[in-house]
Amino acid sequence: MSELSVLIGGKAGFGIDKASLIIASLVSRLGYRIYINRDYPSLIRGGHTFSIIRASTEKVFAHRDSIDVLLALNQETVEIHKSRLKSASILIYDSDLTVSHPITCVKYAANIPLSTIIKEEHAEEVMRNTCIIGAFAKSVGIEWDVLSAIIKEFFPKEIEQNLKVARRAFDAAKEFTKIDRSSRDRLPLVTGNEATALGLIRGGLESYISYPMTPTSPILHYLASLSEEVGVKVIHPESEISVIMMALGMAYCGEKVAVGTSGGGFCLMTEGLSFSGMAELPVVIVLGQRPGPSTGLPTYSCQTDLHFALNAGQGEFTRFVIAPGDAEEAYSAALLALNIAWKYQIPAIVLTDKAMGEGYYSFDMEMCGDIKETLPLAWDRKDPYKRYSMTETGISAVAFPSEKDAIIKVNSYEHDESGLSIEDAATTIKMQDKRLRKEKYLAMELEGRECVGVYGNKKSATALLCWGSNKGVCIEVADALGLKVIQPVVISPFPIKEFKKSMDGIKKLIAVENNATGQLARLIGGHGISVNETILKYDGRNFGVEELTDRVRKVIG
Repeated sequence: MSELSVLIGGKAGFGIDKASLIIASLVSRLGYRIYINRDYPSLIRGGHTFSIIRASTEKVFAHRDSIDVLLALNQETVEIHKSRLKSASILIYDSDLTVSHPITCVKYAANIPLSTIIKEEHAEEVMRNTCIIGAFAKSVGIEWDVLSAIIKEFFPKEIEQNLKVARRAFDAAKEFTKIDRSSRDRLPLVTGNEATALGLIRGGLESYISYPMTPTSPILHYLASLSEEVGVKVIHPESEISVIMMALGMAYCGEKVAVGTSGGGFCLMTEGLSFSGMAELPVVIVLGQRPGPSTGLPTYSCQTDLHFALNAGQGEFTRFVIAPGDAEEAYSAALLALNIAWKYQIPAIVLTDKAMGEGYYSFDMEMCGDIKETLPLAWDRKDPYKRYSMTETGISAVAFPSEKDAIIKVNSYEHDESGLSIEDAATTIKMQDKRLRKEKYLAMELEGRECVGVYGNKKSATALLCWGSNKGVCIEVADALGLKVIQPVVISPFPIKEFKKSMDGIKKLIAVENNATGQLARLIGGHGISVNETILKYDGRNFGVEELTDRVRKVIG
């Protein structure tokens, strides 16, 4: 068996997330590569939540719509997902919960008395997920020793109770198939958010400030858990306005700082973003997209803030925007964003989304490239210090408070080289040109990097255009259909030369986006490049492999 897709579902509060991670860790321990797609409502309890764990001998970045194993912790899960089952699929469900419509479309069904086992073992209700994992392990031929080791790893405080309920379900189940052990080494499982946090740490992050907002809240929690270990200050102020202003204050003092938010919080940060542009204060903003307008779907995914990120804030100023498509790119993008923000003294935006940020991946550090931390241009002390000294590149040397002989004036008002407020026309033009000049030199530096990913059949005359989390699913569909994939990673300054080169030989360009208006298609249209077709999905759910394959086939004929 080279691939396996498992869906586990139940109510919010059933511990679905942890259960899915245990299942992923089980299969990962056998050398398989993992992707987990998470789907949950904005409820603490109730509703329906599920995860699809996809394991493969090859690296995967997207989920499949059809599944090999369905683990149903309640009747609703069976009813909602039975259409995903194949004839050879395995269904494992709680026989203590009546299944009103017997499943006849699957070859293997295991009715395990989960509720009875939990009651007889005097276990907590949430341990039903440990119980069903025991049955799952047996059904796919995973040895008890492997399962028990994972349980001990995940439940250090309640080991014996979890082992008891898992063992009873393991013994009650049958082996229907056998997952072969892969020869590949085990890779760690991380979310896109965790990879982003690790990239920031590698880039020299000193402070992280955030007001919790799905889907970037996990970065706040993850960095808080590592705060003492890695020496990063983690702060949760009272609002997003406080977040951005506190971050700019720290940048003024020389602290490498990043913030995290989603669209609604970013709205509140936009005046601070303009402050960053005028005062030349570096800051990294991790902007995790979720559907809007307004509150929209708080726990679902989209790609609707591309133009918002590019145009937010009053006035004109240089900004760096990068949109990673998987965990490895998230790591590299966060590190690069921090470097660029501090080198050019500009705001940098890492544009993610819920699907990528909260999805789990097998993380391969060797794929991240070799990006090292860079330091800002420091004042050489030869001339009297001017915070906004005029240079060819627009980048002024920096000094920070408490530095001897340096008067450091940072000003959100238009100002001269010393930071003193002005209103005359000549100085206004001079300083605005200085700030905008940075974009030219940043674009030149980026020409030495790969800012546009090209995958699939590079000789194909038909290409899928994508960005962000659609990278993985587009690559898989393109490989199956013999197409090319073009994925801009850097969005601003847009790498137009590299993008046009990637378009060589393309006669049909199909944009695949999770929004209703084709935002990337509109962006490249502004550079004189037309998209022939668009495949759009804007219900808050990311594309599955089969769904996108069908839609691409209809477009290419």
